[in-house]
Amino acid sequence: MRLRIVEQLDAVDAGAWDALGGHENPLISHAFLAGLERYGCLGSQYGWFPRHLLIEDEAGRLLAAMPLYAKTNGYGEFVFDWSWESAWERSGLRYYPKLVVSVPYTPATGPRLLIHPDADGPVLRRLLIQQGLAFAREHQVSGLHWLFPDAEDLEALRAEGLNLRMGCQYHWRNDGYRDFDDFLSRFASKKRKNVRQERRKVADQGVSLRILHGDEVSDVLWATFHGFYVDTFEKKMGIPTLSLEFFRETGRALGRGVVMVLAEHEGEPVAAALCYRSHDTLYGRYWGCARDYDGLHFEACYYQGIEYCIREGLSRYEPGAQGEHKIPRGFLPTPTWSAHWLANQDLGQAVADFCLREQQVMQRHCRQLMGLSPFREGAAPGGDAAPDPGEA
Repeated sequence: MRLRIVEQLDAVDAGAWDALGGHENPLISHAFLAGLERYGCLGSQYGWFPRHLLIEDEAGRLLAAMPLYAKTNGYGEFVFDWSWESAWERSGLRYYPKLVVSVPYTPATGPRLLIHPDADGPVLRRLLIQQGLAFAREHQVSGLHWLFPDAEDLEALRAEGLNLRMGCQYHWRNDGYRDFDDFLSRFASKKRKNVRQERRKVADQGVSLRILHGDEVSDVLWATFHGFYVDTFEKKMGIPTLSLEFFRETGRALGRGVVMVLAEHEGEPVAAALCYRSHDTLYGRYWGCARDYDGLHFEACYYQGIEYCIREGLSRYEPGAQGEHKIPRGFLPTPTWSAHWLANQDLGQAVADFCLREQQVMQRHCRQLMGLSPFREGAAPGGDAAPDPGEA
């Protein structure tokens, strides 16, 4: 087998890359990741430098890959390591550059060790991890970090002795619901009424919503959406890293892998939420609006996505990082993970101890947050629905 590092994903055949899983998950697709590079969303301005690791056979056929980036800051990772950076600096060491295996700006669980379905998965996962660590040592970076790996990759990382760190997001799970009313029927009476009232407020304000896929969005509408997106980041003092060209071109390339919830008032776009969908999961990513409407954020970003998942038969909806306000709307606390290797042994041991203690705190926190669940006892996904004496 042959190992290669490429600094531009356009140097890799799109079909060969997508055969490693990009056909099923748009967030690791060639169109998405190469689009970030091609349309000005990475580089020195934002601190992301592609260093993708490839494993090929003797004939040059791509067998496995890792979307690897050198980082000169912590922006766009969603796994916060500022205390680690501070400890490094107090010790007289440089924390940057470091390496991350990630989808930039995307706190969504997914494959990070990409393997061709006909190849030996366990062997190649182990080899990707080992070669990533060798690359980190060779270039004397402070560490190598895998962000939001899926369960299969997480087990491979655990087996190689990486430090595992637990986070918490709020995800929706499809429990075989027939429609949105069936989903709401599992709620306690008061919680169910609250959701219905929120949805009614949107309709009462004369706002209508519809779903468009990436290849159905016009250039004019992409420009409108990008204006919403930029405005949202500027209001929150963030950095709108994604360009109009990125949204427009990846929308065309990914087609039904891109899902836009468009809100209109008197025929004019007033807000939109942008999601991506894999074969089984909807990922909520970006939201923006021209002006405020009561309840519209919840409708566009949560309820419309749930209806879409039920209608399309998707099993999960990850609406993004943070937000305990999602729990009363049916998104329950769900562990997320990252895996870490640190070059400095003493500081690495301190991080390992921290991760173990933090896991215990996060597990207790998730259990406590479950007390905010809107579901009746026994009616949460995976449980048995019990009769609800409350009024519908």
